[in-house]
Amino acid sequence: MSQKFNAARLEQLKSDAYENIESYNDPDTPKALAAFTEQIKGILQAAPDMLQSVPEYLPVALYGRVKFPGEAKLKWSQWLKTGNAPAWDDFKTTVAFNNADLPLVKTIRAYNESLLIEACAVLFMLSNETAAPAPRSKGAQDDDEDYEEEDYSDERDEAADDYDGHDDEDEEGYDDQYDEITFKREGR
Repeated sequence: MSQKFNAARLEQLKSDAYENIESYNDPDTPKALAAFTEQIKGILQAAPDMLQSVPEYLPVALYGRVKFPGEAKLKWSQWLKTGNAPAWDDFKTTVAFNNADLPLVKTIRAYNESLLIEACAVLFMLSNETAAPAPRSKGAQDDDEDYEEEDYSDERDEAADDYDGHDDEDEEGYDDQYDEITFKREGR
């Protein structure tokens, strides 16, 4: 009898792994994600039982390092659609692990084969979905960005409304459309 995937758990793992990946995926520190994943690999290899409290660390540790051959993508799509987890013999032919990761893969398989299959399902979801994981709830920073954007568009709209292609000033050839925007920004 085949095992079943827990769809809600997979979605949660995908979301948690994505948040971890994004938090280290910073253009200012381009090697931060690689350094973090190397550190996590070492920790998980030494203490695989850590996955009981932070199961999202395995997909993070293997992120970008597991390949799914073309024909395997159809199998993975079907397994995820039906919720049926693959048996080990089917699983091992649908993933390609980086040679440097094999010690970790062997350790995790010996500890809990299902966790390894589940992590690869999450990696497949992360790498093959057209839609990104659900966005995090809006924080204060996001609200500030939206506010600034609204203010900016309002100023542009007002400036466009004020400017109709004709010079409204008494002085010929002078259009103060840009002066009004500057005054508005400076609070005059």
